Amino acid sequence: MPNDAAEPAAGRHFIRTMIQADLDAGRVRGVVTRFPPEPNGYLHLGHAKSICLNFGVAGEFNGRCHLRFDDTNPTKEEQEFIDAITRDVRWLGFDWGQHLYHASDYFDRLYDWAEHLISAGKAYVDDQTIEQIRESRGTLTEPGRDSPFRGRANAESLDLFRRMRAGEFPNGARVLRARIDMAAGNINLRDPVLYRILHADHPRTGSTWCVYPTYDFAHGQSDAIEGITHSLCTLEFEDHRPLYDWLLDNLPVPARPRQTEFARLNLTHTVLSKRFLTELVKRGTVSGWDDPRMPTLAGVRRRGVPPAALREFVRRVGVARANSVVDFAQYEHAVREQLNRSAPRRMGVLRPLKLVIENYPEGKTELLDAVNHPDDPVAGTRQVPFGRELYVERDDYMDDPPKKFYRLSPGREVRLRYGYLVTCQRAVRDATGALDHLVCTYDPATRGGNAPDGRKVQATLHWVAAATALRAEVRLYDHLFARPDPGAGGDLFADLNPNSLETLADARVEPALAEAHVGEAVQFERQGYFCPDPDSRPGKPVFNRTVGLRDSFAKAKGRGGQAPVA
Repeated sequence: MPNDAAEPAAGRHFIRTMIQADLDAGRVRGVVTRFPPEPNGYLHLGHAKSICLNFGVAGEFNGRCHLRFDDTNPTKEEQEFIDAITRDVRWLGFDWGQHLYHASDYFDRLYDWAEHLISAGKAYVDDQTIEQIRESRGTLTEPGRDSPFRGRANAESLDLFRRMRAGEFPNGARVLRARIDMAAGNINLRDPVLYRILHADHPRTGSTWCVYPTYDFAHGQSDAIEGITHSLCTLEFEDHRPLYDWLLDNLPVPARPRQTEFARLNLTHTVLSKRFLTELVKRGTVSGWDDPRMPTLAGVRRRGVPPAALREFVRRVGVARANSVVDFAQYEHAVREQLNRSAPRRMGVLRPLKLVIENYPEGKTELLDAVNHPDDPVAGTRQVPFGRELYVERDDYMDDPPKKFYRLSPGREVRLRYGYLVTCQRAVRDATGALDHLVCTYDPATRGGNAPDGRKVQATLHWVAAATALRAEVRLYDHLFARPDPGAGGDLFADLNPNSLETLADARVEPALAEAHVGEAVQFERQGYFCPDPDSRPGKPVFNRTVGLRDSFAKAKGRGGQAPVA
């Protein structure tokens, strides 16, 4: 577990206070939590909060956290998702040791407990369809109606349930329901479904079972089997807690876990719904679950977000009882802070414009010293080639610049980072009038970018030497949704941002980036933080922009932000 792993639980939030009180009062002797994902999709940023909380409080109180797959619906579960979830939790910095479990590990015991409820008169087999059950459940202001099968004898229900288990009936023919109270104020207590028939092979149990427990029936009992002391859930499960407790109270479980709810993570410009993210993948709106625009852990990892930044973001968001929406800029701020400390500096030109230094000797190449990190002397230096022909950013030149534009224009002198002072003499255009290249002169006495006479230069530009630069594809990402509150107008798909991805196929980067590895973050000076994408090939690197340099969140907080040099 990383050094900062327990920090999300270290604040004085209500869950930490509750656990400490349970320990002080002797209600529990040790802390055991769990993270119980359904293997029907990839984990997203909302799951990161739950992971950090569950593993964090367990670590803080010298307990343990289980990873348990809630694999009770074989029609939607795949091995791909199981593998992705284990990979993502480890990437985030957590390990469950020997405590990897599946709800399917307990299918035999859960089935026996279902029979126990039937024998005790607390469950019955219902022949109604799911639609009929839903229609008769009532509303928040009206009680539900009893099923015509609610009075079925225990022996008959037990016989039917065993025949359901034996595969005698088709999908949807019958269900097992708890017999609680059809007039209960909490709709979840109105004879909820505990088992349904699903003739589908399970990723782990194959064709052994054709009846499967619902999440509500499997969740609390799995917690009890594993000795979970604190079952931490997001707020949407608050209304399910009475059923969680009812089942534990009416079954011979070996332990009595306690369910507590906390607010889920919500971000502007983001949808954290596994169902909707699945639809994006199925429709081909994104390239896959790990598309860098996706708010999945696989997506942010591919985009280059360090796990330490995500843990720090979750720590800052904190743990509360009430739902709220976090500005996406706060997330980017945490990512930017981490990368600013750790990412080595390199030079990359995204929209190249050739610059020819006409008084620089033809055929000459010299190596200039460049620092790898301005705040970390241990990071050392590297050498970057410099020659007569360079590439600079096309946006760094204007024919007739406005006031306060200090970059290249005719007659303007600028500093080339680590290099020389150069003066733009003229712009050369092609037959169509399009800008082709710039012709400049340099001052040989200014190597390193310093003028011996002390003259002031107001702009410093990044560049790469044309002869040695690597051609690269650069992918620039924006919000997947154009509006901060996606779906507020009623249609999530209508709010998708058509400009969420811009691909620059002809960028140029310095030779040192040929050694960059997939997922290894670097800062392109004046541009932002980038990392090589798995699509990269030898000699054909592809870089994803993780986040830009401009920090709107820090600026809003009065701390200022990094911005490109004017």
